[in-house]
Amino acid sequence: MAKFRLVHTTFWNDPRVVEEMTAEDKYFFLYLLTNENTSQVGIYQITKRQIAFDLGYSTDSASALLQRFIEHHKLIRYNLESREIAIKNWGKYNLVRGGKPILDCVKSELKTVKDISFIKWVGESIPNESIRKLYESYYVTYNDTPSDTSTLRQENGEFNNTNGSHVTYHDTPTISGQYKDKQQEEEQEQEEDKEKDKQQEKEVGPSVIYSFYESNIGPLKPFIGEEIGCEIDEHGTELVLEALKESVTANARNKVKYAQGILRNWNNEGVKSLHDLEMKRKRGENNAGSKGCNEFGQVSRNHAANAGTSDDDFYRQLEREKQAWGG
Repeated sequence: MAKFRLVHTTFWNDPRVVEEMTAEDKYFFLYLLTNENTSQVGIYQITKRQIAFDLGYSTDSASALLQRFIEHHKLIRYNLESREIAIKNWGKYNLVRGGKPILDCVKSELKTVKDISFIKWVGESIPNESIRKLYESYYVTYNDTPSDTSTLRQENGEFNNTNGSHVTYHDTPTISGQYKDKQQEEEQEQEEDKEKDKQQEKEVGPSVIYSFYESNIGPLKPFIGEEIGCEIDEHGTELVLEALKESVTANARNKVKYAQGILRNWNNEGVKSLHDLEMKRKRGENNAGSKGCNEFGQVSRNHAANAGTSDDDFYRQLEREKQAWGG
């Protein structure tokens, strides 16, 4: 994964950017071009929850922006099954220059793309000819006859040639078997991805914290999301969630600041994980019980002293009180 992405200055002169995009649209588009998940080919996997987390938005807001760029601006496509996103003008801003290192990188990353239709959609807008041909090699097959150039269309062997008509591809048993094996592998990968997502949902992740915040505290503003994100990086999601829960229970005026204070105290006390916190709470419960007995004994002693009774009378009275309490 690259450490940086280049965005050409002509981005700000693009008529669509200048005339059609709101400030929020520009912010979102720059995020799509430069976020940590981006690849060299303009097609990469990212979840809506990750987008919401990175931008400090709710999942619904992130979904609405995605839909706007798909339907209104028509600059991206998103595959719900593979969770891949494709950016139409990626090549315009990132694939201007060619060369062997770039071609090798592009070739390597194109192999990982699951939705082949995305390769064609992005490739059509790439200005560099050598890179564009590399994209074409993944969806165009060349036969001996130029007019018979065709594009792989569907899993059933249909081809779509350059004039738009459909040609049926009659494969051999070997090719058919290989294709079925590949199809089974892809289906298995999709099932594994779904299982991973389910497992992630069971675990406490940033999205759970943000959902808790919006449900119990209020709308999650970007700068609040950044503060919570910093605390997650330092203390982990589970402790941050517990701290926020305590701030809600205490009805603190500034719940984030209150939670940050709790986290600092826990850190000073050596609480580094949820297990440490549970042990701390158990010790607190035990100490509270001992403290209650000690305070009860002290009150009884004071009461005896005030009443002018002797020490023998005091201890006899304390023994009766302990028996009454089941001691």
